[in-house]
Amino acid sequence: MLRASRSTTWGSCKPPRSWRSTLPFLSRRGFTSVADLSKQPKPGQQLHGFTVKRVKQVPELELAAFHLQHDKTGAEHLHVARDDSNNVFSIGFKTNPPDDTGVPHILEHTTLCGSKKYPVRDPFFKMLPRSLSNFMNAFTSPDHTTYPFSTTNPQDFKNLMSVYLDATLCPLLKEDDFSQEGWRIGPENPFASTVEDGNPEDKRLVFKGVVYNEMKGQMSDASYLYYIRFQDHLIPAIHNSGGDPRKITDLTHEQLKTFHSGHYHPSNAKLFTYGNFPIEEHLKEINESLDKFSRIWVDTDIKTPNNLSNGPQYITIHGPKDPMVPEDMQYKTSTTWLTGETSDTVETFSLGVLAALLMNGYGSPFYRNLIEAGLGSDFTPNTGFDSAGKIGVFSVGLNGVKQEDIPKVKAAIVRTLETAHSNGFNQAKVDGILHQLELALKHKTANFGMNLMQRLKPGWFNGVDPFDALEWNNTVSSFKFLYAKGGYLEGLIQKYFLNDHTLTFTMEPSETFGKELAVEEEGRLSSKITEATKNYSNVEEARKAFEKRELELLKIQEDARYADLSCLPSLHVKDIERRKERKILAHTEIGDIKVQWRAAPTNGLTYFRAVNTFANVPDELREMIPLFCDAVMRLGSKSRTMEQLEELIKLKTGGISVGYHSSPSPLSLEGFEEGLAFTGYALDGNVPDMYDLIRTIVLDTDFESPEAEKKIRQLLQTAASGAADDIASSGHSFARTYAEAGLTPAGRVREQTSGLTQIKLTAKLAARLDTESLTDVISKLKTIQSIAIANARSMRVAINCGAESINANTVALEKFISSLPGPVPSVSSNGQGIVYPRNSKTFFALPYQVYYGGLAIPTVPYTDSSSASLQILAQLLTHKHLHHEIREKGGAYGGGSVMTGLTGMFSFYSYRDPNPANTMRVISGAGAWARDREWQERDIEEAKLSYFQNLDAPQSVSQEGMRLFLSGVDDEMAQRRREQVLDVTADGVRKAAEQFLIDGAKRSNAVVLGKPMIPANGWSDWKVEDLGIELEAAIEE
Repeated sequence: MLRASRSTTWGSCKPPRSWRSTLPFLSRRGFTSVADLSKQPKPGQQLHGFTVKRVKQVPELELAAFHLQHDKTGAEHLHVARDDSNNVFSIGFKTNPPDDTGVPHILEHTTLCGSKKYPVRDPFFKMLPRSLSNFMNAFTSPDHTTYPFSTTNPQDFKNLMSVYLDATLCPLLKEDDFSQEGWRIGPENPFASTVEDGNPEDKRLVFKGVVYNEMKGQMSDASYLYYIRFQDHLIPAIHNSGGDPRKITDLTHEQLKTFHSGHYHPSNAKLFTYGNFPIEEHLKEINESLDKFSRIWVDTDIKTPNNLSNGPQYITIHGPKDPMVPEDMQYKTSTTWLTGETSDTVETFSLGVLAALLMNGYGSPFYRNLIEAGLGSDFTPNTGFDSAGKIGVFSVGLNGVKQEDIPKVKAAIVRTLETAHSNGFNQAKVDGILHQLELALKHKTANFGMNLMQRLKPGWFNGVDPFDALEWNNTVSSFKFLYAKGGYLEGLIQKYFLNDHTLTFTMEPSETFGKELAVEEEGRLSSKITEATKNYSNVEEARKAFEKRELELLKIQEDARYADLSCLPSLHVKDIERRKERKILAHTEIGDIKVQWRAAPTNGLTYFRAVNTFANVPDELREMIPLFCDAVMRLGSKSRTMEQLEELIKLKTGGISVGYHSSPSPLSLEGFEEGLAFTGYALDGNVPDMYDLIRTIVLDTDFESPEAEKKIRQLLQTAASGAADDIASSGHSFARTYAEAGLTPAGRVREQTSGLTQIKLTAKLAARLDTESLTDVISKLKTIQSIAIANARSMRVAINCGAESINANTVALEKFISSLPGPVPSVSSNGQGIVYPRNSKTFFALPYQVYYGGLAIPTVPYTDSSSASLQILAQLLTHKHLHHEIREKGGAYGGGSVMTGLTGMFSFYSYRDPNPANTMRVISGAGAWARDREWQERDIEEAKLSYFQNLDAPQSVSQEGMRLFLSGVDDEMAQRRREQVLDVTADGVRKAAEQFLIDGAKRSNAVVLGKPMIPANGWSDWKVEDLGIELEAAIEE
């Protein structure tokens, strides 16, 4: 998986509709003997080929850290002991890319395609259904590559660690795997050469490869393109690790192997383990893999940005037009400064606080002076303080800028910094950030270890001592000490930003950007074919050679499907608990409102969630609910500005949010509920203040203020400016959502509020001229406000808190409920509702280089016993059939099937797909393939393991009891379904495939998103829709 950004930056690129702590990775758990240094290895001690270099206890995080080094190879190992059952492993390597061919990214893929100890094709994907891990992946970052997993099962941890170590250190790196994952040339349809009168288009030679198509998809994301081109110019020494499609086809198999031998070596490795499993067992296993190697010299050079001291520098590049944004607001521009070395953890932390003060929230100086001032619609993706590299990078920029406003953006940025330097910062705002840190220390999360690894690794690879990064209390105390002296943050502005040592980076729209990419690819393809032809007597022989090689690869892929996998370790169904431990819940009533209580250790925090359900909401109101949720977090009330409300939210809570809620009935496909959900958490003593803020935001937001229409227009423009990129990054989800819209009522409302329908509406409203009023929109938002929350049977509440605070919480909740308005009359529709197609095939033309597909079939509700067989069928199809056909053979980045038990939808998808017609053919035959397959007991067992990975994953305390509260699935339903899934048989799978995928196919909806297609090429029976946007060309020539 490509990780485009260097790290999570401080500062917000887009103010959210909820306010939550976005500060570092802190949480808290019980402090026990696991982190007791008296029972752990000591500095200087030698264990299984490692020497303990340093040991550090961090009481505020309730952990102990151990820095070790492998004696023979020099590999570094950081172990974090903590009383947490969700254990983490990671091995990473410094992988400075030598060019833009994407060799680190392609290597990340091919290392996972087979190794010496596990010489089967794709052991990584084959381990997915043989494990109970709750996280397995690999990440290619700009200058390092990481392979992490997490699991609560000790044997699973041992199994996966063995596979990961052998995959990275001893991969086979076969040329066939390089061709599959990297790039190759082959016919559009690999079987076209075997058909005499086939479609000529199917025989057309094209570039193929999983990474190649992934990166074509990435380049369709304008935000990604802007960010990666910005990085190219700021830090040219770090090439594009993901790979530029224009350069990927220059990479050879030999270059890949050479890069591996020089970088994937223990001497270049940093290992990380976390949790409550004993360190000695880890070291023993790791040493067995590392001891085969000897220490070598490796390139650990830390690349730094260009020197900007001779600035200002100005760079302008071309990029795609955003079809969702007005013609005159197509520019993206940002200004960047460099700061000091990030190894100074106190200054780095302080610059993060400064960035948060300047950028986070609608009331922040940069939001007010840039977006609210009308200079742009949203922040650029590089906006924030990036501390992942050796040198800190501070950037501020805007999307949706008019050409004539580009110089005004930089001027406003500079003016904002000058004003902040002169006026300083409100003490309450700084206190609010520190309060967020306090809550972050207390907030329990289920993925603390994985978050910790992802926070530490970038700095660790770039010269930041991980022990310094863990010094949380000392860092915060040092900041407070410096801040108390006065003028500290202002001094940082003076030190780094009150100069013109800047890079201003601008992307201007090109009408022909997409066409130029297509022409370049065609020319490059022609050149590669001509080059290959030199080895043959004529072009036709060369073509036959490409076709033959493609068929040979297909045979290898097909043979691998049935290969003996006995060398791979595995858990078994017996490792899954048949009965799941139940969380004890209590239920009370306050007046007409039902309250669910979960008493658990929460470190003095109270978590609140409420749902107010609506009945018979008309479409014209429902489609406005997402905008309402944004607006109440933006407009402010008659008595307080949004800036003042944000300040109070940060001072008194860990975050509050308002969002649309919908949930299908577990009992019927036709049943569902919808409404608004309200969430928040706070220290027990601040719960009354949290309730006051929620009430103010929901009921007192001033939609009639003189500034309301302007701010709503800005919200719409912000949402529209990111819509095309949202689709590019999750197009398969949008395709599935639209496919489901015409099949069930629940699917219909989900599409209206979060699908392509919502994007089309947002773009249409955002395109209204300033002279066109939004009075009709505001009227609907006020109507939603009148029914949003009520002291009525339509509302229910859930509280998760410590047992010691239940009484105080009851009093506070009673007061809050009594302050709410009583039951309100329902609203009625004034017109015809939206009708979505059934039994249809729909194509959406969008300006992307690849495609996204989805097909949905309605099946049975959650409580139906057939749902369990469908659940296993989905896993079997994904791992045994669709992955091979859609990804390995078809070249898409991803493809599979999903059974969503609560919605009753069985769906298929493909992601960044170069050949959607082939994918739809594969999907149409999936039911018959599953019905006719002779399923083995091992197949069924693997599918069950895969299903229970997510179901049994560790859960944050704030989420306990939410299954019942949000969806109505009680413990009895969940337990019955659990047992049904565990008892699924091969016969049940075949019957499900027959009944629902074959006989039920006539009830399906299919959707494809992507570049315009010629209707005759297999798409004549598809209905073409659009989102009201203009493309560079209506039809692909």
